[in-house]
Amino acid sequence: MSISDVRIVPLTNELSVNNNQKDNSDTCNHDAAIKALQAQFGGKLSTNLTVREQHGHTMTWLTNQPPDAVLTAQNKHDVAQAVAICNQYKMPVIAFGVGSSLEGQLNAPYGGLCIDMHALDAIVQVNNEDLTVTVQPGVTREQLNHYLRDTGLFFPIDPGANASIGGMVATRASGTNAVRYGTMKDVVLALEVVTASGEIIRTGTRAKKSAAGYDLTRLMIGSEGTLGIVTEVTLKLFGINECIGSGLCHFPTIEDACQAVMLTIQMCLPIARIELLDALQVKACNQYANLDLVETPTLFVEFHGTEAGVCEQAQTFTDIIEEFGGTDFVWDTNEAERKRLWQARHNAYHASSALRPEAKALSTDACVPISRLAECVSATAKDIEDAGMIGPIVGHVGDGNFHVLLLVDTDNPEEVAKAEDIIGRLAIRAIEMDGTCTGEHGIGQGKQKYMQQEHGNALGMMQAIKSALDPNNILNPGKIWP
Repeated sequence: MSISDVRIVPLTNELSVNNNQKDNSDTCNHDAAIKALQAQFGGKLSTNLTVREQHGHTMTWLTNQPPDAVLTAQNKHDVAQAVAICNQYKMPVIAFGVGSSLEGQLNAPYGGLCIDMHALDAIVQVNNEDLTVTVQPGVTREQLNHYLRDTGLFFPIDPGANASIGGMVATRASGTNAVRYGTMKDVVLALEVVTASGEIIRTGTRAKKSAAGYDLTRLMIGSEGTLGIVTEVTLKLFGINECIGSGLCHFPTIEDACQAVMLTIQMCLPIARIELLDALQVKACNQYANLDLVETPTLFVEFHGTEAGVCEQAQTFTDIIEEFGGTDFVWDTNEAERKRLWQARHNAYHASSALRPEAKALSTDACVPISRLAECVSATAKDIEDAGMIGPIVGHVGDGNFHVLLLVDTDNPEEVAKAEDIIGRLAIRAIEMDGTCTGEHGIGQGKQKYMQQEHGNALGMMQAIKSALDPNNILNPGKIWP
């Protein structure tokens, strides 16, 4: 299938389901379920509209679809009891962390109960000798690393937002460190999960490997809350490096920058972070963070290791980028300067949004094999330019993953159509390059239409697993596939 064969369906039509469209039997079941939940949880349960809308939160232009009620869970037993009640009345359940997902994963298209997990924020156990930690799902990545600061250990997965660990499990998060430390699928050892029936199960152990049975841990990772609700996570940790060096360099074109990244990875340079910002993204960061970077395609890089090792990596990287016109490479081990640099990168979403404050920000991503990265990024940049749209590009290009943030006047049908065309072309292009329509953001509601092309007959197996584990379809229905 080629790009021209794909019909891009407007998101506004796809996602027109709302709570008012539930049939009468569903409404009656939901009313009965809420009464049972109120009897069980009292003041922990809220049906206030403002609270409900906050928990239908989505950081994109998808319509906010609030749940019927919000439960602030205090422990795993609250979660299990609530899910059991909802299963009895066949009412949907959506788990909520901090609300930083980007594809409508938290919306409630069929109403139901949102379980807010933020109060489950205990760090249960740190095992320094084994380099593991067990936490509750409401713990955020920044909270965890702050807690670990005196142990000599750290948790490396860094998606930018201060996401909750439970949410990071649900979306199989990765981020700027993934090129060296992997993604959530690589660092989660074990989970405690509430199933659709309200049973609490454990998957995995603290052992670094196992050949015992199905890998239920990885089945849950990335399932976006459609197979179970995570109530505890055991993670791998890593030792804080003796030396960390970070810096940046400039390139004449995006393609030159991507070619330099490709050679860096192919030469097995153990780089920790390598991030691409196009010229427009650099301009946005300059304006938002009061920087004075040269507004040209730029790579932000970071090296981890011993002092000698970091120096060697930096020299090798210097030799690589010179082949592709890379200039002005400077790096430093100063911690304050490093934090300033990466804070600017982490604020890329807000910086880009500020380029056109009156518009809605639509963030999308794709991931391709590293050998196709330059081609995919360059073609996407041309699509944006040809459409006359504002769409900065930034990416974790060390693993072939990049993001586009389109700024769109959603009241202008022509702009909406152009944006949807760019997103569709990127998704199909990535799939045809033997990549994926999303490396990080997940499917949620926004990318369901690409699942069949990406997975083919395997999609039927996924749906069979969903039906077997959640026969009443109460766990985050309307996500991943219609």
